[in-house]
Amino acid sequence: MRFLILILVWLLPVSALAEIVVPTRTIRAKEIILATDLELKPQQVAGVVADPASLIGQEARVALYPGRPIRAGDVGPPALVDRNDLVVLIFDRQPLSITAEGRALGRGGAGDRIRVMNLSSRTTITGVIRPDGQIEVK
Repeated sequence: MRFLILILVWLLPVSALAEIVVPTRTIRAKEIILATDLELKPQQVAGVVADPASLIGQEARVALYPGRPIRAGDVGPPALVDRNDLVVLIFDRQPLSITAEGRALGRGGAGDRIRVMNLSSRTTITGVIRPDGQIEVK
């Protein structure tokens, strides 16, 4: 038993370095990340992205600097709706379906919740952005 413990203690300090993804250039917030913007760096850091495929096509939410690790919260899906964009509001509960025009009060991508002002009533409501850029009101 002691022999087994000695072997385990001897093997524990030996650990391989994992690879992390770092930018090759400064990527500003709201920029789409391309494959040429990323490289792998042999290092082990907790809570950072290790797969470059998961970052390609995503939008930087904050500025990303060369050589620094990218955390999962630093990127997200590309924004479909910008602040002050005119959008279509949809309320769909069968058999009732209502559409109206609104103005986005925030910025977001598919699945994000944003506030929108209904242009007819000037009422502020919250809705979820659909993949087609329309806002679904619940």
